[in-house]
Amino acid sequence: MIPIHLSSGIHNLIRRYPLIKRNTTSLQSQHPRSKKLLTKRKVREKLDIPLPPSVNEEVKIKLFKSEGEQSYDIGRTKPGDKKDIISPLPKKYWPSYVEAVWYEWWKKMGFFSPVENSSPSDGVKPFVMVIPPPNVTGELHMGHALTVAIEDSLVRWYRMRQGGRGVVWLPGCDHAGIATQVAVERRLAARGLSRYDVGREEFIREVWEWGRDKATAIESQLGLLGASLDWSRFTFTLDKSYSRAVDEAFIRLYEAGLIRRDLRLVNWCPHLRSAVSDIEVDLLPISGRTPLAVPGRSEPVVCGLLESFEYPVSGSTEVVTVATTRLETLLGDTAVAVHPNDSRYFRYRGSFLTHPISGSRIPIIIDDSVNPDFGSGAVKVTPGHDFTDFELAMNHGLPVITVMDDRGRMISDLSRYHQMDRFIARSAIRDELEQKGLYRGAQEFETLIPVCSRSGDIIEPMLKQHWLVVMETLTRRAVEAVESGELVIHPEHHRKTWKSWLSQSKDWCLSRQIWWGHRVPAYRVEVSGSGVGGGGSGVHNAGCGAEGAGCGAEG
Repeated sequence: MIPIHLSSGIHNLIRRYPLIKRNTTSLQSQHPRSKKLLTKRKVREKLDIPLPPSVNEEVKIKLFKSEGEQSYDIGRTKPGDKKDIISPLPKKYWPSYVEAVWYEWWKKMGFFSPVENSSPSDGVKPFVMVIPPPNVTGELHMGHALTVAIEDSLVRWYRMRQGGRGVVWLPGCDHAGIATQVAVERRLAARGLSRYDVGREEFIREVWEWGRDKATAIESQLGLLGASLDWSRFTFTLDKSYSRAVDEAFIRLYEAGLIRRDLRLVNWCPHLRSAVSDIEVDLLPISGRTPLAVPGRSEPVVCGLLESFEYPVSGSTEVVTVATTRLETLLGDTAVAVHPNDSRYFRYRGSFLTHPISGSRIPIIIDDSVNPDFGSGAVKVTPGHDFTDFELAMNHGLPVITVMDDRGRMISDLSRYHQMDRFIARSAIRDELEQKGLYRGAQEFETLIPVCSRSGDIIEPMLKQHWLVVMETLTRRAVEAVESGELVIHPEHHRKTWKSWLSQSKDWCLSRQIWWGHRVPAYRVEVSGSGVGGGGSGVHNAGCGAEGAGCGAEG
């Protein structure tokens, strides 16, 4: 065998795939020595490559294309055969000539598979590594190339050291549920279609076609890198064996009490029409009035304004002023809260307020969690669309009202707001408050906007039935493992971060309302007839025995 030169493999990959080429150019061009390193190449044709504005003019460089590069005549060797090297070699070293054909022969000969008949009695400790499975959302980039080069070096070293015994490097691709679905939906949108237009079956067919194309491209790129992966063990995370494993794991965790289904607030992305986990939410800091582009909207949404308005005190001419950054949620208010030690509101204890839009009565409640120094010291409580307010409502027995649907449109008994887009409703509610003389203006406000990392849409907390991983037991065991020394974290100062993050973990939202991915193995079965439950009709559970139907979830 001829050992592959990894640097040359990366060079070939960069030449073939422009995305990697651009990323590499950007990285190299910002290095203070990049100009010196690249201008050492012997060149004739120079290609100007545009650089990011952040790159200093002094370090702008040019990539060079070599003249006279000689390629190997692939027709001289049948696919999978050993390379014909009888003819004279080129006078110069050309990676495209030297590396051609070898990879397919290596694969055919099984050089990347472990030596047969190896066993623990050989005294050889197995070395098994799984490639971080690339997502089929696109093709590989420079980060993948670097990782593969490092892992390939490790695997080849162990293979030489152990004579090939017990050494396996496993390849695979990740179906990347939400990310891949979003990519395919963008492709449909370019044709003026949505997944709902084509239907579930046709959409899934489109995604499989996309996934196969990307997986083929990824395999080709890994081949150009000379990655010594055991391709006989290639796995896709939606293969039947993986799906069975996911089902089995889900059922076992459910039976162990570590998975439950509950009605609770989740991070909801209206653009995806799906819940997302906490780590899929980016908190975007803004320091004042800021227009944000939101998918599906032609006009930006203005954020970073703290708007004040008044709640009339029922049976009185007095008012209580509150402030919010999300006026559209006013339709879901079920109380106004004040701090028990705030003397400004002592006389209002036990009083009610008149809702400025619906005219309904809501109570003034007392709670220690209210910050009396923020704004007027009185805060609106919208338990159906705010995580803090939801907990407060549970403590005080307040009703929870959902005022938005899955698409971010308003749900209201008031016809003028029903099915209105949430951000249009924000402006409409402002206008109505102004007409009633209850609007008290807006001021620029420093805040964090929760944004879906998958779609770029603004997250809405929504009350949904969801499958949750019960984190209390798991996080406690993880903290204890570090404290006992069973698990060692390097560097040691990250132990504090580990404990802090785990101690604040909430039950993890597991399910997703997507079409591409593993399906939760729980189903709602409705049976009618006289043979069930003593006659009549009933609802019974299958799968893991949990109430309700399973939603699509990515693993």
